Amino acid sequence: MSTPDAQSLLWGKRPSPGRGRKPSLSVDGIVTVAIALADAEGLAGLSMPRLAEELGCGVMTLYRYLPGKEELVALMMDTCLGQPPRLSDSPDWRGNCRAWALALREVCHEHPWWIDIALHNRVAGPNETAWLEAELRALAPLRLDPVVTMNVALAISSYVRGAVQPELRATPGPRFGFVDYPETHHRYPLVNEMFHAPAFQSGEGLSDFFGFGLERLLEGIDNLHATHGDDLRE
Repeated sequence: MSTPDAQSLLWGKRPSPGRGRKPSLSVDGIVTVAIALADAEGLAGLSMPRLAEELGCGVMTLYRYLPGKEELVALMMDTCLGQPPRLSDSPDWRGNCRAWALALREVCHEHPWWIDIALHNRVAGPNETAWLEAELRALAPLRLDPVVTMNVALAISSYVRGAVQPELRATPGPRFGFVDYPETHHRYPLVNEMFHAPAFQSGEGLSDFFGFGLERLLEGIDNLHATHGDDLRE
């Protein structure tokens, strides 16, 4: 997703489908249908022939608008993000970072396939760049060194992408299973004690592990700023 064609498409240079009658398709329309397909069937099931079938056109028609699937997925990823959340103008960096993280989590839930390719090398589109701008703006009140600020921003976004994955793959019932054999009681006493706690028996033990981890991360950033702020400022 780092091809020159992807970069041009992401930043507004769209190919003309050529002369003749008014085109029945558009790049944006194709991308919208492709996103719906990926949401319903997964990214692995998305192909140019499958997309053409859904659009009611020939496969070669799609290539008049897009060079290939790689460029299509690049547009899908940026389109899924949309505009970043509106953050407060107050200096409440923790509240703004929390809102930013929860908004990204929502994107991942709406488009589960997005997270599978979020770490691939690619050109950032305008929406993804706007999300980074919003995150950096949220962190601005800390007045940290640019390198430290970027490390903090990456820590937050990486936490979201990592912590949301168990939620996306969860099935009804306890989030983690424990093999409750008599021999495991002695071999793994701490694991046995934990999974026999009432909260885990009821299935509520990890009901808010995303929020718990996010708050601990923000506390850590706050502590870093409080104890080493002078050394880390611009």
